[in-house]
Amino acid sequence: MSATNTNCIFTIKDLENAKKKMLSWANRFSIFCFLDNHRYQTNYHSVECLLAAGSKKELSAKSGHSLNDLQNFLNEKPRWQFGHLSYDLKNEIEGLYSTHPDKLGFPDIFFFEPKIVIRLSEKEMEIESDEDAENIFETIMAIEPAEVSEKNRSVNIQQRVSKEKYIDTIEQVKKHILRGDCYEINYCMEFFAENTVVGPLSIYQKLSSTSPNPFSALYKLDDKWLICASPERFLKKEGNKILSQPIKGTSSRFLKDDNKDKKSKEELFISEKDRSENVMVVDLVRNDLARVCKEGTVKVDELFGIYSFPQVHQMISTVSGEIKDKISFTEIIKATFPMGSMTGAPKRKVLELIEKHERSRRGIFSGAVGYITPEGDFDFNVVIRSIMYNSSQNYLSFMAGSGITFYSDAEKEYEECLLKAEAMRVSILS
Repeated sequence: MSATNTNCIFTIKDLENAKKKMLSWANRFSIFCFLDNHRYQTNYHSVECLLAAGSKKELSAKSGHSLNDLQNFLNEKPRWQFGHLSYDLKNEIEGLYSTHPDKLGFPDIFFFEPKIVIRLSEKEMEIESDEDAENIFETIMAIEPAEVSEKNRSVNIQQRVSKEKYIDTIEQVKKHILRGDCYEINYCMEFFAENTVVGPLSIYQKLSSTSPNPFSALYKLDDKWLICASPERFLKKEGNKILSQPIKGTSSRFLKDDNKDKKSKEELFISEKDRSENVMVVDLVRNDLARVCKEGTVKVDELFGIYSFPQVHQMISTVSGEIKDKISFTEIIKATFPMGSMTGAPKRKVLELIEKHERSRRGIFSGAVGYITPEGDFDFNVVIRSIMYNSSQNYLSFMAGSGITFYSDAEKEYEECLLKAEAMRVSILS
């Protein structure tokens, strides 16, 4: 079957095997974006798995006039767009700056129109491409998943900030809160490895096995890789409805002890500190969405929802609204980015304090990766629980953080960072 602008559906027998084959096939492209829901079924579920492979046309931009450039790019014609927004886009939105060195090199904004889009459900693979869809399907299914097996060389993971320095910084941050400079601040620290050669596909598969999360991604941009196991949605638009699902509040899982696991979950739900963090970010998100939604439509659909993931329990709230007529994608981003769960409140002040107290440039970390449909709907994650890797610089990095309030215990916050980092550390070293 030879076709132009094909959109063909094929039957598959094994969903997880098909995902592995798709990943191995996608790696032949210099640019691809693989988004995986890992079978989490929620009220706001979109699609099980999406793959965008190859680039017909792309936009890469640094903060300055990048949002105008992006909107012009999006306005060219209705089409699929995949890509990312870097945390450093804050510099353009809020008139700020970043001084920490950038060792990973992700653009502040990157979007591309893919040559091939593949949607995967439990039983079907839908391929949209100008090329022969049947040939693409047969090529993918002929791949042996074992081909993605890669061995990592010895990796020396270091912490950018010592435990003592971390605790001292948290005490400094709490002084800002006591003075009234801010109410809450998200503080992150970097784990990194230099002169490192790793196999990104292998790490992604290990991370997905250890910590499968609903907003996972493997994103390749030439020599730059994002290996992401995010549990958090930033923004989803469907029709005239927009929603955000900020996460604030974390407790440990105890998979071998049901009673202990249940107690950890219950303690998270009643935790004054975690509820305080969560309600602050909910208020921030409500205010952000109110700038782009019709008056009176912004509401909290769920407050203090407790959701269980393989590594942790999380406190997640959902805020939604009805979008204003004729508002553009970049207007929405200007109003809502960076996401409140990764900054704190008030947003502009904590962005300044984050730059002052953190020791690494966040880059794509705490940014967003996702897609825009030809109809103008979109879905973006929050880039957390993620490993970043530059194969030209042989530099690997991952970051972990937590929301700091006046009630925060620095020792416990440090342990929470290590807990969040553990799945990434294990996936790299195993």
